[in-house]
Amino acid sequence: MPHPATVLVPAKPAGRPLPRPVLALTLGLVAMLGACQTGPELAAIQSISLDRNQGSQQNLASLNQAVAANPQDAEALNVRGTANGRSGNYQAAIADFTRAIEIDPNFYQAYANRALVWRQTDQPLKAVEDYNRALQINPNYDSAYIGRGNVYRLAGRNREALTDFQRAIDLNTTDPRAFHNRGLLYQLDGQHKQAIEDFSMAISLQSTAAEPYSGRGVSYLALGDEENAFTDFNTALKLDGTKAEYWTNQAIVYERQGDRAKASKSYARAAQLDPNYQPAKDGLARTRGAA
Repeated sequence: MPHPATVLVPAKPAGRPLPRPVLALTLGLVAMLGACQTGPELAAIQSISLDRNQGSQQNLASLNQAVAANPQDAEALNVRGTANGRSGNYQAAIADFTRAIEIDPNFYQAYANRALVWRQTDQPLKAVEDYNRALQINPNYDSAYIGRGNVYRLAGRNREALTDFQRAIDLNTTDPRAFHNRGLLYQLDGQHKQAIEDFSMAISLQSTAAEPYSGRGVSYLALGDEENAFTDFNTALKLDGTKAEYWTNQAIVYERQGDRAKASKSYARAAQLDPNYQPAKDGLARTRGAA
């Protein structure tokens, strides 16, 4: 039986169950990929960024009031846990999800949300346990397959990860992470045409995320398509100019085109954003002093 809506849950459409919120934490890994020719490395960042505004203090204050008014409301605890997780209050998030599960042991969304926090706090075994429990309760829960697939992928268990992403896609998921992450696995396996198809699908589902453009650009460049690669790297930068990886990838194309001056500027920007990012440091060393 669905829980009653909290102050942050939209009104229930007639004849449709209320969706429970799912925590969209960053499941971060930078996948380093070599170019198809000898030369500088490219990087495709995997995670789709989260909106921390949903974990604002104002939002949490209203959620605290909702939980105080009804401490047995598992839905309110789940929503507050989501906000706490988004804002980086991981212990508070775990406490909220755990309490929600105690109230409703079949609350599979709370299990999946807690799993994301376990993953974010580098506790993958606990994450997999919670994803498994969520899927025992609801075998058709696409978000749990995607989340568990990410844990497997980051652990190098790529075959199991691919199975989970494929399962979510077979369930007709509209979550771009399923396609994006499957694309990363294809990319790592050198199946760049399949990777491009998956990154393109992720873009069609969430065109404002920079990461799939960067990933697709890496595969385009691996296939020797510098024009489309350059377009994708520039689009990624327009959407998010804070990633050293994106500036480095742009610089690599400039360098391949023989424009060492522009390449040096992009490498310098990448190194400024992340002084420890080795591909940017190496590229800057190669192109420093270009006219």
